[in-house]
Amino acid sequence: MHAESKNASKVKDTLSADPVVSLASLIFKDGPSLGKTGFYVYISGLDSQCHKAMELVKDLVKVVEGKERDQIIHAIKEEQNKAVEGFGSIFGQF
Repeated sequence: MHAESKNASKVKDTLSADPVVSLASLIFKDGPSLGKTGFYVYISGLDSQCHKAMELVKDLVKVVEGKERDQIIHAIKEEQNKAVEGFGSIFGQF
């Protein structure tokens, strides 16, 4: 699920409190860090987790689709890869 919201704290609290959804990978990003406005949620997990997440916050978020969705996912994954590379350089490569 990829969604945009203006009520970040309520979305975070709602998703993090649910025992099913909280087991998924939840990534919360401020729009400006992605070159966008608003607040974004990227959820990677089982279909049941994603569907439950959407049901819980359907009145608080707008689902992002198409090219915009792909751009946001790419930006999030690129940021994660850079963080992993930086972490690896701290400990050296084995």
